[in-house]
Amino acid sequence: MRPILFTTLALALVFLSRPALADGIAASGAKLELLAHDFKFTEGPATDADGNVYFTDQPNDRIMKWGVDGKLSVFMQPCGRSNGLCFDHKGNLLACADEKNELWSISIPDKKVTVLVKDYHGKLLNGPNDVWETQGGGIYFTDPYYKRDYWKRGPKEQDIEAVYYLSPDRKKLTRVIDDLKQPNGIIGAADGKTLYVADIGANKSYSYTVNPDGSLTDKKLFCNLGSDGMTIDDEGNLYLTGHGVTVFDKTGKQIDKIEIKEPWTANICFAGKDRQTLFITASQGVYALRTRTKGVGSQ
Repeated sequence: MRPILFTTLALALVFLSRPALADGIAASGAKLELLAHDFKFTEGPATDADGNVYFTDQPNDRIMKWGVDGKLSVFMQPCGRSNGLCFDHKGNLLACADEKNELWSISIPDKKVTVLVKDYHGKLLNGPNDVWETQGGGIYFTDPYYKRDYWKRGPKEQDIEAVYYLSPDRKKLTRVIDDLKQPNGIIGAADGKTLYVADIGANKSYSYTVNPDGSLTDKKLFCNLGSDGMTIDDEGNLYLTGHGVTVFDKTGKQIDKIEIKEPWTANICFAGKDRQTLFITASQGVYALRTRTKGVGSQ
């Protein structure tokens, strides 16, 4: 997540029609829709088993819910300044709780919070940012450093900005990537064998082979573009965010660009009962685009 822009809060449900995207991932005749606006800064969308989307309005310290019925509601406030979100295989909402630099599990619907990670080797994390769970229940999350004005802590305690792996039993935390400048967006392939990580600080994204023990090998440059958030579809296309949404096929070739008229496009997921609607969080707004492809796995 980029530094946060503060504006007056209001809720508005409106629709914005734009020309259909040609020769890309949009469904035939589909247009980008503005679903709601006037948040302070939207982030971290994640889709539950029914297709509802949960996303964060971090400056307002709340998690919002966009239902498959088109209704917008507040799911949880306060929410530990949650940023990136992901649903685990049990239906719990994993949250990068930035207020105290923790990783949470939030049960649905009672909102009970379990702190999964609060430090690494006794030192505060920089600020968990984005998260993805494997089919086996292991959790990867990025930990870049973005200084917040609401922190009640001392100086940066971790020596690097890294990527971590939490074992399926939630007992062992391992630093698995330590050579990136500023890791941010993260997502895994449908088969769970490949992990994609964006180094937003170096403006590059990489792929890794996921090993059974959670370790990562075979680092490869995927594309010369960093990303705030990521998602993936059933064709293996990778969606990167920042200045709009840039789509790459599984070979790393750019195949589409979705322009979003907002200062920053933070994150993205596939939503709806059929996972065929791209849900985009971008600065003060949230957007949707019907696609010809479908989302897969944890989004």
